[in-house]
Amino acid sequence: MTDQVLSGNEIRKQFIDFFIERGHTGVRSSSLVPVGDDTILFTNAGMVQFKDVFLGTDKRDYKRAVDSQKCMRVAGKHNDLDEVGRDDTHHTFFEMLGNWSFGDYYKKEAIEWAWTLLTDVWGLDKGKLWATCFKDEQGEIETDSEAFEIWKTQPGMNPDHVRYFGRKENFWEMAETGPCGPCSEIHIDLGPERCDKKDVPGHVCSVNGDCSRFLELWNLVFIQYNRISASELIPLAQKFVDTGMGFERIVSILHVVDSIDEDEEPIGDAVGEILEEEAVPVEEVITETVPVAEDDFEDTVVSEEVSVADPVAALVAEDNLRIIEGIGPKIESVLKNAGVRTLWQLSEMSADSIQAILTENNLRLANPETWPEQARLAADGDMEALEALQDRLKGGRVV
Repeated sequence: MTDQVLSGNEIRKQFIDFFIERGHTGVRSSSLVPVGDDTILFTNAGMVQFKDVFLGTDKRDYKRAVDSQKCMRVAGKHNDLDEVGRDDTHHTFFEMLGNWSFGDYYKKEAIEWAWTLLTDVWGLDKGKLWATCFKDEQGEIETDSEAFEIWKTQPGMNPDHVRYFGRKENFWEMAETGPCGPCSEIHIDLGPERCDKKDVPGHVCSVNGDCSRFLELWNLVFIQYNRISASELIPLAQKFVDTGMGFERIVSILHVVDSIDEDEEPIGDAVGEILEEEAVPVEEVITETVPVAEDDFEDTVVSEEVSVADPVAALVAEDNLRIIEGIGPKIESVLKNAGVRTLWQLSEMSADSIQAILTENNLRLANPETWPEQARLAADGDMEALEALQDRLKGGRVV
C-alpha cells in the first residue's frame, strides 16, 4: 500500500484523474431525487443518471465518463437501511465512485484499469484481492467466462482467487425493470483477525460468506440487457460498462481503519461540501441512537449511532426549491426542465437567466431576481435570514 496517507479528497481526485487521463469526461453527481424516473425513490447508484443512455433514448457528447455520485439506499431493490448499525460496511447515504463506457470499451479495459488503480496506484496487496464473476445457477443466462479469463491474466492475480457466483451476487439490476447485466466484484481479504465468527464451530471464512473478513470494494457491471419483466430479458443494442466503488470503503482501506464509521473524514467532507464549510469530525454531526432488538444478535444488545444529518442536509440542499417564496410545483418543474434542479444551481444564476426561463414559459412572477439570494440562504441553512427576506418581499419591498 502507498506510504503516503491520502486525504479523502485526494483519494476521490486520484480516482477521477486516473480515468480522465484515460479519455473519460468528468461528470457532476446528479440529484439524489431522480428527475423523470418513477421506478425508484432516490438515486441508489451512479448509473441512474445514465439510464436513458443505456436504453438508447438519450445521447451524450462523450463515450466515457467518470464521477462521484451521491447515493441513498433506503427503499426498493437496493435498501441498506436494515444493515446500518449491524455491520461496519454500510451507510444509507454514501458516495459511489464510478467509470462508464457507452458503447466504447468493455470488459478487458474495465478490469485492467481497475486492477491497475487498486494495485499500482494505491498499492493494495495483490495477494489479498479476489474477483467474482457471474454464472447463472438457473442456467438461463450466459456464463460470464470472458470476465473470468480476463481476471486470471491480471499481473499478480492468484487464479484461485477468481470465483463464480450466481444471480444474487453477480447479476446487477438497478430496479425490478430496466438496464442490467453480469458483474464482477472485487473483494479484499481483511485478514482472519477481522472474522466475527471465529468462535462458531465449523465456520469457514469465504468471499460472499457470512462473516466480516472479506469486504467488497468495487463492482464492475457489464450492462448488456434490458429487463422487461421478472421472466424476460432482451439484449441492448450496445454494451456498456458501469462501475461503482464505495468511496467510504476505499478510504477506510487506505486509511487502515476497521470500519467506515471509524473514518470520520468522508462524512465530514460530504456534509462540509453541502454546507460550504470545512470538514467536521463525525461526532459533531447530528446523530440519533437506533436500538437493535436483542433477538437479532443472539441476546446481545447492540446500539449504534447512525448519522442522519448528511442525507437530510443533502436532500434539502439539492431538491427543496419550493422553500423559496414564489416557487410552487409548476415553477419547480419549469426550472428543472431547464436544468436547474438544486438550490446551489439556482443560487449561481443571474436574474436575467431566470427571467429568460420564465419568459420562455409565459410565466410572470414577482421578485424572481431575489431567487438566487433566497437559494443561497436556504442552501446555507440560514433559515432565519431566509424567512426575514421573504417577509420583506411579502411586504412589497424588493431586495
